[in-house]
Amino acid sequence: MRKVLFVILLLGLPAVMAFHAPTYKLAKLKYNGGGDWYANRTALPNLASFCNANLRTNLSVEEGAVEVGSPEIFDYPFVYMTGHGNVLFSTQDAANLRRYLVGGGFLHIDDNYGLDKFIRPQMKKVFPELSFVELPANHALYNQKFRFPNGLPKIHEHDNKRPQGLALIWKGRIVCYYTYECDLGNGWEDAGTYAGDTPAKRTDALRMGANLIQFALTQ
Repeated sequence: MRKVLFVILLLGLPAVMAFHAPTYKLAKLKYNGGGDWYANRTALPNLASFCNANLRTNLSVEEGAVEVGSPEIFDYPFVYMTGHGNVLFSTQDAANLRRYLVGGGFLHIDDNYGLDKFIRPQMKKVFPELSFVELPANHALYNQKFRFPNGLPKIHEHDNKRPQGLALIWKGRIVCYYTYECDLGNGWEDAGTYAGDTPAKRTDALRMGANLIQFALTQ
């Protein structure tokens, strides 16, 4: 139902066909291990507002928070994960996350610097048969409402490495998109949060985020 309503709004059909109440919330993933899962506090509300203004979506501008192993994760079609430190999925967490993803859910992992070495082995618990693959610049994800001919934009500098948009693909569908050496969520935060981040970079980040929402819910 959520995806159907999202498509109705994207197609610009009459507003009387849609509910006035927010369709759903974007959720932040709460995980164990000690990492700061709660980072990028203003990112999702700002992304939701941007999508509502530019994609004609009807997202709540209040984010949700959901634990990896909770059945409530199935209430959210799009879940965002970020942080700098350790991540630990229990066996039950991994099984629950797998059920969510193969059942139609979508996870965006956004390395906020330092997450990479922790998240890769944890996602192997979820999908031992899959490995992250880099999406080419001509992938549909980069050609939604906004065009990114060079692929994932660089938003925040870490180690002078190029940004990579990586995916786990299960039976032809992207179930997890991982932004590495990009820090996309930093660009969704309130303007002025990070010294040196330009308005152009923030615009790029929000546009890329809107593409991600559009792709995730209509692929």
